[in-house]
Amino acid sequence: MNRISKTLGGISLLFFGIATANGQPLMDGKVSVENLAVSRSEDKLFVSMDMNVSSLELISNREVVLTPSLCKNADTLLLPAVTVAGRNRYFHHLRNGIESDAALYRAGTADVLAYKVVIPYQDWMNDAVLSVSNAICGCCSEKLGGGTEQLLALELSPKAFVPVYLYMRPEAKPKINVIEGTAYVDFPVNRTEIYETYRRNPVELQKILSTVDAVRNDADVRIISIGIKGYASPESPYENNERLAKGRTMTLREYVRKQYDFPDSVITVSYEPEDWAGLERFVEGSSLNGRDGILRIIRSGMDPDAKEWKIKKEYPQEYAYLLENVYPALRHSDYSVKYEVRSYTDVNEIKRLLRTQPQKLSLNEMYLAAKDMEPGSDEYNETFEIAVRMFPEDEVANLNAANTAMRLHDMKNASRYLQKAGASPMAVYARGIFAALDGDLDAAIALFVQAQEAGIAEAAEMIARIEELQ
Repeated sequence: MNRISKTLGGISLLFFGIATANGQPLMDGKVSVENLAVSRSEDKLFVSMDMNVSSLELISNREVVLTPSLCKNADTLLLPAVTVAGRNRYFHHLRNGIESDAALYRAGTADVLAYKVVIPYQDWMNDAVLSVSNAICGCCSEKLGGGTEQLLALELSPKAFVPVYLYMRPEAKPKINVIEGTAYVDFPVNRTEIYETYRRNPVELQKILSTVDAVRNDADVRIISIGIKGYASPESPYENNERLAKGRTMTLREYVRKQYDFPDSVITVSYEPEDWAGLERFVEGSSLNGRDGILRIIRSGMDPDAKEWKIKKEYPQEYAYLLENVYPALRHSDYSVKYEVRSYTDVNEIKRLLRTQPQKLSLNEMYLAAKDMEPGSDEYNETFEIAVRMFPEDEVANLNAANTAMRLHDMKNASRYLQKAGASPMAVYARGIFAALDGDLDAAIALFVQAQEAGIAEAAEMIARIEELQ
């Protein structure tokens, strides 16, 4: 199997973001911010940083007020300030009480100030700018200078797990198809000749011929074989029913052969003297009074004539009903036409057939068409939906359809398709994507590890993306 493509998906698993930075200089290098981190939960914003003030030299009557803030357009929020004061200013604040909610530190007593704050989260903060203003003050809080410097542009919108979808290329195989049907050709009692106008024979014979014609008249198709299997009903001696089933089947074979002048090797025949399986199916689904008893006889090991005699003797009324209403349908001929469709290589022709006769296409030909389409486009997605409709039990068709369903946020159908996608490494990988999109990250990583060990290189990238988001 080959991959058709690897494409980024349109569905994402959301995570809350975190923004970080390190070593931001302030005030011409006198202060630096280290280990800056801003993150959020659903309703809170967390800001933490280390303010290195080891290079900040202040005379006794000076102080610096550092005030972080968040700003976006007209929205501004001042965060709690930090005051670093010289000796006199520090004791002035201690004697009189600091005039704000700023944390107070004495210059020279600590090199690194740990800053942490938790505030209510608001939507506008997702892409706000975190800045720090500084105010240099003297005696009586006289402002001697200052400025504002940007620390970090936030990107806190929910982060997304974006999967890379791997579509599998199906193997190219011969396109062998079979059309089957049942005809109820009437024969006179105990005779094997066909009378084309007898009772419903014009209709029943035409059913067979129409099936053959539908295939034979298609220039893209080659008939491989026609099969006919004849059945008789259980009444009368088994030996006579065997003669009738065989003779009538051979007569029908010859009738069909002459209509088309097929070689003898094209038409194969078989027969079953008495259709006990068909009788069993009818009785099992019926409400006959003697239903269970008749079924025991049918399923017994007695020879066919003994079975019929026992049913007739022990259940005469039911037998009369079966003889009149069911036995005629047990005299039938099942037919099949096996054929091969030619291969298609022209992409435009394949696309036309996708719309008009998708039953003529193989999975591999549908892949060729999809390869010529824009990944994720409507026609691209529809191609894989057509594929899984035409090949509902095929593992590759289900795997590719699961990828398309996940791209379209259709997790219900994705789950259904994945159940039939088999156990290939690419199916394991796809189940990892499903688990990640469904929020089960532990299961997703375990599946990606399994896929990676089986040779899917993209699984390592998926693990890294989940770990980065976590």
